Amino acid sequence: MAGNFDIDRIAELARIKLSESEKDRLGKHLATIIKYIDHLDTLDTTDVEPTSHVLAIQNVFRKDELKPSPPEKDYLKLAPASVKGHYEVPQII
Repeated sequence: MAGNFDIDRIAELARIKLSESEKDRLGKHLATIIKYIDHLDTLDTTDVEPTSHVLAIQNVFRKDELKPSPPEKDYLKLAPASVKGHYEVPQII
């Protein structure tokens, strides 16, 4: 079973406070998870290709196409205020 130190450290990292009964219960769950991971280490994955996703996915977006930008004056017309070809914004300080 996972030691109390492991549970205490995990709780500290998660910034949660656990009672002793919660630590005991979560320690048993953590031990089960670790046991399962240890079991996965015994599997032969020699012919298995590494993958970043379990499903075969592809990008569904369109290809990027180079297009000319509209003239700057068109963008500046949309701004509430502009000065010398730049957006004017309120002073922050």
